[in-house]
Amino acid sequence: MDYGKKRQLILNGSMPKVILTLAAPIMLNNFVQTLYSLADTYWVSTTLGTTEVASIMLVFPVIFLTLSLGMGVNIAGTALISQYTGSDDKKSSSRIAGQMFCFSLILSVVLSIIGYFATPTIVRLMGGEGDVHKYASQYLSIMFWEMPFIFLFFVYNSIKQGQGDTVTPMKLNVSGVILNIILSPIFIVVFKLGVAGAAIATVFSRGLFALYAGYTLFAHKNGISLSVKDLRIEKEVLYKIIRIGLPATIGQSASAFGFIFLNAFVLAYGDDTMAAFGIGNRINSLVLMPVMGIGNALATIVGQNLGAEQKDRANLAFKSAMKLSTLFMITGSTIMFFLAETIVGVFIKDNPVVFAQSLEYLRLISASLPLMGFFQVFVGTFQGSGHTLYAMIMDMGRLWGLRIPLILLFGNLTTWGSSGVWYAMVLSNGLICCVGLVIYLMGNWQEKVIHKNILAEQ
Repeated sequence: MDYGKKRQLILNGSMPKVILTLAAPIMLNNFVQTLYSLADTYWVSTTLGTTEVASIMLVFPVIFLTLSLGMGVNIAGTALISQYTGSDDKKSSSRIAGQMFCFSLILSVVLSIIGYFATPTIVRLMGGEGDVHKYASQYLSIMFWEMPFIFLFFVYNSIKQGQGDTVTPMKLNVSGVILNIILSPIFIVVFKLGVAGAAIATVFSRGLFALYAGYTLFAHKNGISLSVKDLRIEKEVLYKIIRIGLPATIGQSASAFGFIFLNAFVLAYGDDTMAAFGIGNRINSLVLMPVMGIGNALATIVGQNLGAEQKDRANLAFKSAMKLSTLFMITGSTIMFFLAETIVGVFIKDNPVVFAQSLEYLRLISASLPLMGFFQVFVGTFQGSGHTLYAMIMDMGRLWGLRIPLILLFGNLTTWGSSGVWYAMVLSNGLICCVGLVIYLMGNWQEKVIHKNILAEQ
């Protein structure tokens, strides 16, 4: 990839073209990842059974929570590298990349060791008993050894995305997902390894391409490249990364805990409501893919333009992203609203209660989809600017400050029943977007978090 041309496109090109060029590979990557999740669940459910599926679903929040501990460093890395790339300071970008690589590798190995030995206790604390405890422990203990590979790929993705390259990480990730889809039935069915086979297939597939990604960071000299001397810890540089990344880590971790609590509240209304919630979210996640891609791409665009002292263009990126996300979400919400009955019918055949609740949830949430587009744009803007505290406010405020309290309020003071959960979700999305707009209008996010050269910061 010609990173010089990519930088010129981001700093000078037509903004809608820039956003879509960077966002399209991310959208495709998210889509393929969703297909992988569906395929993996299919093989476990059809060849093993519901107990095995329940075991895997039980520990997914633990995996997400563990991953969230490393996401903050990479969000900070994307912001810093994109801003140094915008200011044409390749040396400082390489030093940031080296510190990310070292810290993520150490952190992931520590988390893997702790998680592996703590797995039986973790599963028991989550309520796993009998066969569920057995299968969930098998799956989770193996998945903890995937952490170094995932963290390594996080670093690779952050470095590439900071330079404006969203295509190369997409190619590697899609290749890993395809290999995983191929290997899962082989390990589960042919080798008869059960849920452990599903975990082994995932670790092997992602590990293979993560190691290749790490190799290219040292072997290829195009763009940011690493050398052995970049792998020594530099306290001042690492402190800067952690200082910027810590709010993002807290926000991601709080979101993981928040969704665990949210699931508990939904489950309190019964299995039918939980099933409707799960089906609605799965459909909703497909419609949200375009704006999630736009939000991720926006982080790079805002970062590079702030690094190049182009605040007006960073604002233009925000406004263009708002227009594009609104277009995508109005289109998606219109289709989802009028075809909701047909879409829900694909998932629900013989349970009228779940069908009715899924239909109500889907139609209600479709009306608020533009708000979710706004949310992704605000978060992408604040993360790209390096002001991750604002992104943390958006993440934590939506769940802990608004949604969960509203669910409790509606549950205790109204007779809406499960519908109160759906109303709380829509209202929390709207209110947090108002908070995001206030933060945006304050303008503090436009101050870049780098100096001319990282040496000057020491």
